[in-house]
Amino acid sequence: MHALLDVILPVFLVIGFGYVAVWRGLFPESGVDALMKFSQHFAIPCLLFSAITNLDLSSSFDSRLLISFYFGATCGFLFGFGGARFFFHREWEDCVAIGFCCLFSNSVLLGLAINERAYGTEALAGTYTIIALHSPFCYGLGITAMEIVKNQNQSLLVMVGGITRAMFRNALVVAITAGFFVNLLDISLPKVLGDGLDLVTQAALPTALFALGGVLIQYKPEGDARIILMICITALLLHPAITWTLGAALSVPGETLKTGVLTAAMAPGVNAYIFANMYGRAKRVAASSVLVATATSIFTAWLWLMILQ
Repeated sequence: MHALLDVILPVFLVIGFGYVAVWRGLFPESGVDALMKFSQHFAIPCLLFSAITNLDLSSSFDSRLLISFYFGATCGFLFGFGGARFFFHREWEDCVAIGFCCLFSNSVLLGLAINERAYGTEALAGTYTIIALHSPFCYGLGITAMEIVKNQNQSLLVMVGGITRAMFRNALVVAITAGFFVNLLDISLPKVLGDGLDLVTQAALPTALFALGGVLIQYKPEGDARIILMICITALLLHPAITWTLGAALSVPGETLKTGVLTAAMAPGVNAYIFANMYGRAKRVAASSVLVATATSIFTAWLWLMILQ
């Protein structure tokens, strides 16, 4: 429990700082929108590009782990999407954004730190493999679904064109693709470029968390409690349960499976709000879900640690 608090509490402090700063008028709401754009279009893409270029993609690559994790993630997306539409009668585009909240685990900010404290640095290879594919998979699925519902009365050619344009206009997807390109071709970046990237990436997560805190002033959770509860159950319980069950059936090695399940058990990351903000859909639900699920994950992550012993 102490390890979880040591990891999660600093995250809440940064989010809370942003909330209080806007609440007390120390930082303008318009500035929060600018910070979110900076993190979404510049800082986080630089962070992902830098991380992927330095990953050892061949280290402990286990397709069984990836199948278990991403099948569970896809089930979470479908459950969130279907629940939002058929139980809560939200518009189709809102349903995609809500499904994305159920899909995108906070695999970096929380997943790496908690896994390292629980199982040690030597057990993180599987987690890094998941992270390498996480954003491309989740954004690929989310953008495809969003473009389909936005263009459902259009021809297949128009729909495919919309998906392609959206994918390659997304700074995160472009950065990830470029990172894989540099990694696979073993290209050495000039030191001055690497140093510049490091300066920007150091600001990525704190900026996004501070901006998220400021966003919570604008989007209150009234009327969305049941949807937020559905997202929390899906992200914190359903996704790791499917990952654990399927991973065991596929005989994923014990320590590798544990890190995969614990990564699946993380709350929706800041990217859940970034995706909702990108399309202007279900932003209040996404922002509140990130906060509520992160708080709840203190207890659910502890529960999964006990189950996986």
